[in-house]
Amino acid sequence: MKKTTILCLGMTALLSLGLSGAAQAQQSNMTFFLTSAGPGKGADLGGLEGADRHCQQLAQTAGAGSHTWHAYLSTQGANAVNARDRIGRGPWRNAKGEVIAQNVDDLHSPNNKISKQTALSEKGEPINGRTDTPNRHDVLTGSQPDGRAFAAGEDRTCGNWTKSGQGSAMVGHHDRQGLRDDDASKSWNSSHPSRGPDGGCSQADLKSTGGDGLLYCFATN
Repeated sequence: MKKTTILCLGMTALLSLGLSGAAQAQQSNMTFFLTSAGPGKGADLGGLEGADRHCQQLAQTAGAGSHTWHAYLSTQGANAVNARDRIGRGPWRNAKGEVIAQNVDDLHSPNNKISKQTALSEKGEPINGRTDTPNRHDVLTGSQPDGRAFAAGEDRTCGNWTKSGQGSAMVGHHDRQGLRDDDASKSWNSSHPSRGPDGGCSQADLKSTGGDGLLYCFATN
């Protein structure tokens, strides 16, 4: 009986290791994820550089650090940056190997496959959506639906990702759900500006409208 028990336990352990190894191998081929957490300072990400660093660090912990990772974010004003121009050429796959878009044009078309089921974290886990508690479906982008920057003027990037107080940031809904049945509510990258009691850019502000300072991260290579 003891030998049988030991043998069964040994096989279970080997099977577990095999599944874990397969999952890690799959994640090493991951080229897209939604962050499991934000940096913790609301929309103050330390600019694009800080946001990219956050993506790279999370990817590293998941075994996908061999890629170069960029956050899907636009900036405004002089030398404005378009999110669509900084994420590589695609195709992009989530932690389970599912293709969410073949290229930049596909990503910004109705054909992209971003949803609550596919916009997985770097750990391969789904992120809470509108029907969950807490709701975390607001994702920082600062972008228009085509992935381009907003014109200078009304803040849509919380001071180009340096503010955690007054300001506003455009967010998308990774679960493609909102309070209404319209294009904005269903938009993965351009649904509504952030707002809240602290001014619109703090961690508390982002949480108050259904977010948590999360980012889309794409491998550029």
